[in-house]
Amino acid sequence: MGQTLTEKILDDHLVEGELETGEEIGIEIDQVLTQDTTGTLVWLQFEALDMDEVQTEIAAQYCDHQTYQFDFKNTDDHRFLRSAAGTFGAHYSRPGNGICHNVHKENFAAPGKTMLGSDSHTPTPGGLGELAIGSGGLDVAVAMGGGPYYIEMPEIVNVRLEGELPEWATAKDVILEMLRRFSVKGGVGKIFEYTGPGVETLSVPERTTITNMGTELGATTSIFPTDENTEEWLSRLGREDEYVDLQPDDDAEYDDEIVIDLSDLEPLIAQPSMPDKVVPVREVAGQSVDQVMIGSCTNGGYEDILPAAKMLEGRTVNRKTDLIVAPASKQASEMLAREGWVAELMAAGVNFSEATCGACIGIGHVPASDSVSLRTFNRNFEGRSGIEDDSVYLCSPEVATAAAIKGEIIDPRDLADELGDLEAPEFEMGDNYGTTADDPDLISPDEAVDDELIKGPNIGDVPLKDELESDLEGPALLKMQDNITTDHIIPATQDILMYRSNIPKLSEFTLSRVDDSFAQRALDADGGFLVAGENYGQGSSREHAALCPMYLGVEGVLAQSFARIHKANLFNFGLLPLEISEEDYEKFEQGDDIEIVDDVAEAVRSGQEEFTVRVNDDWELTATLDASERERQILADGGKLSHTKKQAEGGDTAASADD
Repeated sequence: MGQTLTEKILDDHLVEGELETGEEIGIEIDQVLTQDTTGTLVWLQFEALDMDEVQTEIAAQYCDHQTYQFDFKNTDDHRFLRSAAGTFGAHYSRPGNGICHNVHKENFAAPGKTMLGSDSHTPTPGGLGELAIGSGGLDVAVAMGGGPYYIEMPEIVNVRLEGELPEWATAKDVILEMLRRFSVKGGVGKIFEYTGPGVETLSVPERTTITNMGTELGATTSIFPTDENTEEWLSRLGREDEYVDLQPDDDAEYDDEIVIDLSDLEPLIAQPSMPDKVVPVREVAGQSVDQVMIGSCTNGGYEDILPAAKMLEGRTVNRKTDLIVAPASKQASEMLAREGWVAELMAAGVNFSEATCGACIGIGHVPASDSVSLRTFNRNFEGRSGIEDDSVYLCSPEVATAAAIKGEIIDPRDLADELGDLEAPEFEMGDNYGTTADDPDLISPDEAVDDELIKGPNIGDVPLKDELESDLEGPALLKMQDNITTDHIIPATQDILMYRSNIPKLSEFTLSRVDDSFAQRALDADGGFLVAGENYGQGSSREHAALCPMYLGVEGVLAQSFARIHKANLFNFGLLPLEISEEDYEKFEQGDDIEIVDDVAEAVRSGQEEFTVRVNDDWELTATLDASERERQILADGGKLSHTKKQAEGGDTAASADD
């Protein structure tokens, strides 16, 4: 039997386990990336593991989230990250150079490689044949030290693309169509592998839009095969020698198959406040729009902004609408500037932003009260834009630009009919992407300016949890609904995330968007549990969403289901993740007294799957722990850092602790 493309790459990097769906496997990691909201903890954990030097082929530290440096704490973090990269041997991308996924794609991502990143949109370079997976920072730190990455072997789903995109339909509409069909939970435990004749009609930048936003499906990752389009794109970057031909075997077998005829797609839009609330643009046409943003790691490349520039040529932005272009990398800005498009866009009334994640997580360009914002971003979770009662839509650059011209949501096909002289902008690649040889904003390990760590006063230590206890009991500190995101657990706005390296202070904001009294109540309770519905912890990979509840004394989470990365982070920080039924979830009330009847430590270590939970000495339920033997040992030891240090003290190296 032949292999899928995913199986070929995994097989080539497999160090433990068998490639059987549902079985835990360990894989060697070639590349790692981290960014400034998660990177400080990554390097503090790397230091705590007593590691001296990065062991992966490539490690890259990007400063892309809080680039405006509102406070010395932000700047201190960036200085610390530069010093960590120099001390341990990583590439360092300066603030303003661009978003990690885009800069990494331009400089390092390569076909056939494996990558682990402490950001949920790490799968972006799957569009050029790299198997890239988002994870918590502690997993990145261990991989960076040479340890394997462990994951439950996902299902591999064949997404067969047929036909060719018609005018005004884009790659963004491909992934929006996937979300319309399968929801934000439809990809959990799956890898989407794109095949079929439609693949060859899509360029690498279009493919990476799809793999980037595949994260919103809950997927482990997404990947495309390589072909002459991949080779051409790498050649434009001066990296043609990194091309590898990668295709699934003709007789490869998949766990499932999806067929999308690109020819049938039309402009789509995700309504507030979830990426899967997708409808045709014409269904919401006429909605007045106050703000439009084009950019982010999903649609911030030269190829994404150029169509907007062409549509605005000879036109202006509507007087009631603000249009901001936020390039994903300085490279994109420079290319547009050299061709004169920046001046044209500014003349049309466009405001240019620095190349940063900023607005995507509510740092800068926060919408006004009671306003509508159209964005080409990947997430529109409620409040993520920086204001609680926001109304954010997600769409392609073409749909966004049409709204900026009209001042209201309009299908660009209808705007073209209305204006008479608006032509659909053809997809166009840049002529000169430049090379990395003389990039002053990307400092290689050989050019490092620091050789020791520089820690400002806001940078603390990583707290450790004690070993799992036999008796766990406490109140239900908070009952939450379905689809609670990591933005709910630890908001990413600049006034909060500036404390990302100061866990005692950051923990004060834990779940403040759900209940602003939670942190103090958790501290006062000295233990307790969280209760949640389905898909708990979806969204960002930030491990603060597990670390801060742990610091406050939370012992575990009882949820109907968990998002993949967050569940791994719960294990990594010693919090017990138990799955409960919908019926039992409905019976819970906030404040209930919860006791796990079993000897928890022994049950976890012995492989016990079902746990008896007593509530108010009144009723009982059965909760399930879905965990591998390795995850159980990590949980019992109080988390991955404690586990790894314990293994090292027993004679193994930190890097080999999880071998």
